[in-house]
Amino acid sequence: MGIKSFNPYTPSRRNMTSSDFKEITKKTPEKSLLDVKKKNSGRNNQGKITVRHHGGGNRQKYRIIDFKRQKDDIPAKVVGIEYDPNRTANIALLSYADGTKSYILAPEGLTDGMTVMSGENAEVRVGNSLPLSKIPIGTMVHNIELYPGKGGQMVRAAGNAAQLMAKEGKYATLRLPSGEMRLVLLNCRATIGIIGNGDHSLVKYGKAGRIRHMGIRPTVRGSVMNPNDHPHGGGEGKAPVGRPGPSTPWGKPALGLKTRNKHKASNKLIIRRRNGKGLK
Repeated sequence: MGIKSFNPYTPSRRNMTSSDFKEITKKTPEKSLLDVKKKNSGRNNQGKITVRHHGGGNRQKYRIIDFKRQKDDIPAKVVGIEYDPNRTANIALLSYADGTKSYILAPEGLTDGMTVMSGENAEVRVGNSLPLSKIPIGTMVHNIELYPGKGGQMVRAAGNAAQLMAKEGKYATLRLPSGEMRLVLLNCRATIGIIGNGDHSLVKYGKAGRIRHMGIRPTVRGSVMNPNDHPHGGGEGKAPVGRPGPSTPWGKPALGLKTRNKHKASNKLIIRRRNGKGLK
């Protein structure tokens, strides 16, 4: 998918780009696979804001994606490639031989009319879902399960893929897009190929209003606030933060503090962290 620019008839249009959507072949979603997406504007069940800068935005319907791919040995034909407002990747509508329909993440190279399949007997081909034990070493995969049967949880964003590096014992070694090396059980499933819409990260939004359409509200720097609003606030002119390190609005360390639990059970499955270092 390419990037489209616009004639600069306003200042915002001059700096705006968007996807050209050439991969999209189906404009309207499948009604049976839509669900209500209720906005909570970052509020919890008590009505208190727990995530700042959320609110507004265009109305959206949720597309029910089949991350599990458990209809084994039943061929499915690709009906069309669709846009999904809930994720960076495009989605593909499948029609199985038994008449059921489902959405999957659309990998690069998947086009209308192609046939995909899942299960141990499926071919190693773009869009097919297999256990890692049946996938050759060096293959690029996405939508990877962490627990067998739970559905894909890793590598689901546009343009991403993980590489199967090795198999030993009951584990496979994967190199994730972040550079992290991780062990995953061999009976976990993954889908062959690289997720499409790789140019998504190159899009320039051009104006603030386009971000508001996504449901993201403005972010104010702490250094321009008053001292009673933020630890970085106050002072004459452009003052430093006045602390050993940057802080959150509630005085907790920010920007670089590691928040992962040191005693998390899955730590032993991470061979190399994304910063190229070990766990210590």
